[in-house]
Amino acid sequence: MSFSEDAWTRNASIYKAIVDHPFNVELAAGTLDKDRFRNYMLQDGVYLIAYSRALSVAAARANDTAHMVAFAESALNAMVIERALHENYFEKFGIAPDDVLATEPSPTALGYNNFLMATAYHGPFEVAVAAILPCFWVYWEVGTHINKFAGGNNPFTAWIDTYVDEAYAAAVKQAIRIADNIAEDASPTVRDQMHAAFRRGIQLEWLFWDAAYRMEDWPV
Repeated sequence: MSFSEDAWTRNASIYKAIVDHPFNVELAAGTLDKDRFRNYMLQDGVYLIAYSRALSVAAARANDTAHMVAFAESALNAMVIERALHENYFEKFGIAPDDVLATEPSPTALGYNNFLMATAYHGPFEVAVAAILPCFWVYWEVGTHINKFAGGNNPFTAWIDTYVDEAYAAAVKQAIRIADNIAEDASPTVRDQMHAAFRRGIQLEWLFWDAAYRMEDWPV
């Protein structure tokens, strides 16, 4: 069994909790509260900056030039393509472009950002890739799932379309292949660390949507 197949099987219950979360159920139905989605977009804008940096660090640490190019391109896409989506919604929800830079990360967003950066810088390259993978993969799966139920008048169609786009799917599949390839040559200890990082990443994905739904803020 490949690393990716094993990792997804081990964490299938977390993925189910993600698609069953009220945020994603209501997003699919088009009934999600606009303030909750606005909060999500702002926090996601903050997150994308850290995610792009983590991808850039992974690119710099890669020994294989193909892996280097793949993560460097993904880092660029994280900022260009998804930020373009955000700007579309910023206008719709009355958010100024500078609002993202002025947004303080929620406790969950800060924790996720720090996990990605610490793992990218200090963990083995294989573990860094495993930590980065859930965001790639889960968004593709969630977008595909939601797309089955979303109606034509869904106000969140542009968001859904981004994550079912063929180019995005190709990037996800490429990241999965890289993770599988490097896991094959990893020691049992490093492979275990990869699984731990993947699990933490997918747990943080659930927490990120939950935090957006709860409009999480610093309690003190």
